[in-house]
Amino acid sequence: MRVYLPCTLPALARVAATGEVGPAPLTGYAVTPALVEWYVSGDTEELEYVALTDAAKASLRMLAADRADGVEVPARRVVIAAEVPDDVIKAGADIEERSRVRIPVPVPMTKIAAVHVDDLQAVPDVETAIMAVFAADNGDVDAKFDVDGAEAHELMWYATQEIPDVLS
Repeated sequence: MRVYLPCTLPALARVAATGEVGPAPLTGYAVTPALVEWYVSGDTEELEYVALTDAAKASLRMLAADRADGVEVPARRVVIAAEVPDDVIKAGADIEERSRVRIPVPVPMTKIAAVHVDDLQAVPDVETAIMAVFAADNGDVDAKFDVDGAEAHELMWYATQEIPDVLS
């Protein structure tokens, strides 16, 4: 199953150095039965885009949490697309969980299919969204507008062999 794992550029550098996404357990996003029920219509590609978007929002939360802890991180969302065996994944059945899945094991680099990263042009909107994401999660309409500004930017696709270029 294709799983989208939220990440940051510093965390991606750790993945490249260690050869795996971890430590486990990991939270990812995928086309789950709850997502299919929530979305009602749409093909697999559309549903995977929803899961990718959910992972990008989770990446935004990771950036905000790192910043709150005083860690300097570039304002670029990162999502790792990986192939994970279906029998390893634990999907929530709740509609609120939608696309969220749990992975109880690290994901090796060999299972990474691609990496999605914000283009540099998205940085100003991502900066604004970092400051607003937790307020948006709590229902603040203005903050949601700021988060939507970041979500308006498509993530760029990179092959795994391009990860060193993304990190440089």
